[in-house]
Amino acid sequence: DVADPAHRERLALAVRDVSEDGGGLDLLVNNASGLGALPLPPLADYPLDELRELFLVNTLAPLALIQATLPWLRRRGGAIVNISSDAAVEAYAGWGGYGATKAALEQLSNVLAAEEPDVTVWWVDPGEMNTAMLAAAVGAEEAGTAPGPEKSAAALRRLIEERPASGRIGVR
Repeated sequence: DVADPAHRERLALAVRDVSEDGGGLDLLVNNASGLGALPLPPLADYPLDELRELFLVNTLAPLALIQATLPWLRRRGGAIVNISSDAAVEAYAGWGGYGATKAALEQLSNVLAAEEPDVTVWWVDPGEMNTAMLAAAVGAEEAGTAPGPEKSAAALRRLIEERPASGRIGVR
């Protein structure tokens, strides 16, 4: 649970231990994400406690993990992949809570890329995928029309192999 500070600390300690043995951290992928209140409510009715928790998981926990591992990423010229969404830049009714957290993650990524020249930072919109998360939001039938995650996974692999400059990446 990346929202749990003790869990993040254990991850950072594991990286430190590996780094002391001659290894290190080359890549951090922040993929953990929550959808928020279901069914997706309009912002006017969004339960603020649930929105607070969503910001914790989707925005603050990734930043905390980045902060905890940044020394090793800097040392190795590593990269960070923050998984975002088109909901960060497009307005979809009902997706305001989720989209706001992803927009915040994108801006954190953008600023981090400007502040950390020795680390590559990508914020990636993997595109719509047939996942349990999408099914929870729109229903299994509609989610079933989306492509599987294999296409996005292959694009992410190419991104990591090619290592372009920091920036927003769309996998569509």
